[in-house]
Amino acid sequence: MIVFGSSMSPFVRKVLAFAAEKGVAVDTRPTGLRSRDPAFLAASPFRKVPAMVDGDFALADSSAIVHYLEAKHPEPALIPAGARERGEVIWFDEFADTIVFNCFVKMFFNRIVGPRFMGLAGDEAVAAAAQADEMPPILDYLETVVPGDGFLVGSRLTLADLAVASPFVNLAHLDIAIDDTRHPKLKAYIDAMLARPSFAAMIGEERRILAA
Repeated sequence: MIVFGSSMSPFVRKVLAFAAEKGVAVDTRPTGLRSRDPAFLAASPFRKVPAMVDGDFALADSSAIVHYLEAKHPEPALIPAGARERGEVIWFDEFADTIVFNCFVKMFFNRIVGPRFMGLAGDEAVAAAAQADEMPPILDYLETVVPGDGFLVGSRLTLADLAVASPFVNLAHLDIAIDDTRHPKLKAYIDAMLARPSFAAMIGEERRILAA
């Protein structure tokens, strides 16, 4: 299976971690939104990343891809079958893809992506406002829902965990630490999730790219 996109994107990272937890081999093709690669454009005509090609089937959007993978590779199950647990998992996936991402991207784009990769001046006022005003309620909420057993839904690893943890890699790249006095459960949870092999190798490679 080919996945187009860079793991610097939380959406791409989520798909790659999901595939790794499934034991699905992935050929990652780093791809930017301006790419003219015909295979990428065929899979993602609106240039959404990630996009994937699996044999003669192509698909774009991280949530679509993980649901495809879950159906094709049902073990280990990462999206529960039960109504309540599935609803919770879908909520956390949506929460991560919208609320968390929309806050964190203001910091990551203006402090790293724009200045370092696109030659654009970052808007520090936007980044600072996101960090000061938008981020604390997100962390406060997560502190209330992270359980003692380390997983968000059903006492086992699910898409919810992979989706929520993924954007926090970008926060770490910004050297923004979770305060372990205000958010001790969240910090322990994120540290444990990002130490999983499905995330750790990607994080190491991303750090090497950013250090270059």
